[in-house]
Amino acid sequence: MGSKAKTNTKKVLIPALETVAGKKKKAEALLNVEDLSLSFIQYASGLRQTELKVISNLSLQAYKGEILAVVGSSGSGKSLLAHAILGILPSNAKLEGKIEYNGEELTQARKEGMRGREIALIPQATTYLDPLMKISNQVIGCVEKENEGLMKKFQREIFQRYDLKPEVEKMLPHELSGGMTRRVLVSTAVISSSKLIIADEPTPGLDEKTLSETLSYFKDMADRGCAVVLITHDIEAALKISHKIAVFYAGTVLEIANVQDFKNNGENLRHPYTRALWNALPQNRFQAIKGHQPMQDEVIDGCIFYERCSKKKPLCSQGIPQFKTVNGGVVRCNNAS
Repeated sequence: MGSKAKTNTKKVLIPALETVAGKKKKAEALLNVEDLSLSFIQYASGLRQTELKVISNLSLQAYKGEILAVVGSSGSGKSLLAHAILGILPSNAKLEGKIEYNGEELTQARKEGMRGREIALIPQATTYLDPLMKISNQVIGCVEKENEGLMKKFQREIFQRYDLKPEVEKMLPHELSGGMTRRVLVSTAVISSSKLIIADEPTPGLDEKTLSETLSYFKDMADRGCAVVLITHDIEAALKISHKIAVFYAGTVLEIANVQDFKNNGENLRHPYTRALWNALPQNRFQAIKGHQPMQDEVIDGCIFYERCSKKKPLCSQGIPQFKTVNGGVVRCNNAS
């Protein structure tokens, strides 16, 4: 997905509020992603290069003590955002825009230094664990000899918190159940004392009990002051624990809504795509909209949702809509009010 029209998107932040001594103050974003674009350089026939844009003009913020859910269909760029923040993109990736952590630019060198320390990933695949290494060693990681005893004690306290029995630390990954594996991955993030937790599709295929259990771990992290970015396609699960919902479509954010905006049949949602996504759920209207998400090599001059939008106007095809604040949330739509 690309765009001939260059956006002059104005920086719009969704403020978080912290209560201190009965008063509210504006909180600073721990993670600030501003006007981010990501593309991959590929070779076509011969030595001719092509540029495939997969993320474009993306902005969002994550705050301490809050859970930001990133939702959207497959292929919308959710996991690639996580990889960009962590600095684990392939060598043919071209990244533009700004990523800030705690007010400072997150360069590749800082990403590599903070990864697993300040910023932790809870991956989508349970195969993330080394199949030949005992669980305790994987959770603790590489530590100085003199700190090994202290870290072992900390690991056991975390295992107890997440209902992992003492014998788990001596097991190999293939001996764990799916639920146990997810708890181990969560423990790995917790023991790192990271302040920013990125959970990439951590709930697919879980039964109701395990799902509730897994979601409670992320709520626990936020309650301890972490900023949690929960990447998921499951809106219902996200609404159970999140504070804000960032809606992805074709490599960008179209709306960042508060959880309460989804109540009353989503009548307070700002973007037509967010409403369509909500109405498509089986427990709602189970109503799909015509068309499909733009392909990544399509060149689009205006709003990327233009072809599927029931409220489109001529203005919508002329330039990328800017983010604007509407009723306590932000939206990229000319018609939102």
